[in-house]
Amino acid sequence: MKKIAIFGSTGSIGESTLNVIRENPDLFKVVTLVAGKNIEKLIQQIEEFKPNHVYITAQENAKKLEELYPDLHIFYGETGMEAISQLTDFDISVSALVGIAGLRPTYNMIKNGKTVALANKEVLVAGGKLIMDTAKDKGATLLTVDSEHSAIMQCLQGEKQNKIDKILLTASGGPFFDKEITDDITVEQALNHPTWKMGPKVTIDSSTMMNKGFEVIEAKWLFDVEPSQIQVVVHRKSIVHSMVQFQDGTIMANLGPKSMQIPIAYALHYPNRLVNHIEKIDLFEIETLTFEKPDLEKFQCLKLAFEAIEKGHSHQVVLNAANEVLVDAFLNKKITYTQIPKELKKMLEEHTSRALNTVEEILALDKEIKEKTRKRIEA
Repeated sequence: MKKIAIFGSTGSIGESTLNVIRENPDLFKVVTLVAGKNIEKLIQQIEEFKPNHVYITAQENAKKLEELYPDLHIFYGETGMEAISQLTDFDISVSALVGIAGLRPTYNMIKNGKTVALANKEVLVAGGKLIMDTAKDKGATLLTVDSEHSAIMQCLQGEKQNKIDKILLTASGGPFFDKEITDDITVEQALNHPTWKMGPKVTIDSSTMMNKGFEVIEAKWLFDVEPSQIQVVVHRKSIVHSMVQFQDGTIMANLGPKSMQIPIAYALHYPNRLVNHIEKIDLFEIETLTFEKPDLEKFQCLKLAFEAIEKGHSHQVVLNAANEVLVDAFLNKKITYTQIPKELKKMLEEHTSRALNTVEEILALDKEIKEKTRKRIEA
């Protein structure tokens, strides 16, 4: 029986992970639950899954949990996160904390040689080289539960001897792929994603195709390929989750339902598959599959992601940090939609590349860029 730690248990990925575990009680046991502020949902999860360790951000919530569960190991705050991410009594962890907050805990687990199923884009966008070098040095296994990268991982299964020509990274195109992008785009329009149900930040990133830009950076680190070997392909139906083209001309594709439960279950039981109790696709109902090329002049954020890869690691940190602040400002109606790529471009142009060799250096640059971006918005 595999012991599972879930970092981000009350979010959508965490809940989907728990659903996989719920359906396979003979295979998995939850030992660690890490939440943010949602104490009500965390209590429900504690009652059902009986973990050994839990984390919640606020000390007052931790005290409530201590009163309810005196025998449970409870962690809170910054020192608590550091401590719980250093535990090693699990077989695989799901790293699904939101934003740059997931970097240090994921690094700690990889540094301890553990297996990590990564659902946090920022970990590789901001810490790619450090994370991959540490995983190699410590013998840690890094899997992915991102639907596109899981699809690529599955296509590469058993293909180690065959060289990759291109990774074909599919994208839904978001709500504006076939519409004009103007200053008049509202928050409500940008949040109206045609295919996936996600949190507000990721949904805005999907609409600008910044999310796909981050996935390009992830793919570069995960699969050790050059940017020129990654091609973004817009596939509106989101049935083909991604493809790999090999040097002999063969294209391997991964098709499936629009459900995060599939990549999560695959990572938890890797390299074997589990039965998922979800509705399967019917190819006769789909009839056609279409693929289109994204307009990089229209979707500047995607173009900027490729440029950040070429410019180096620290530019990728700048891209991630500035984007987080700009998206938040748009969601709070402080800037227009088109200001997101415009300000991102300025931040990248003004940045001078620097070496980032530690988590502390990455987090320091992240903080610096976020403060600088906030000042630009205020000005």
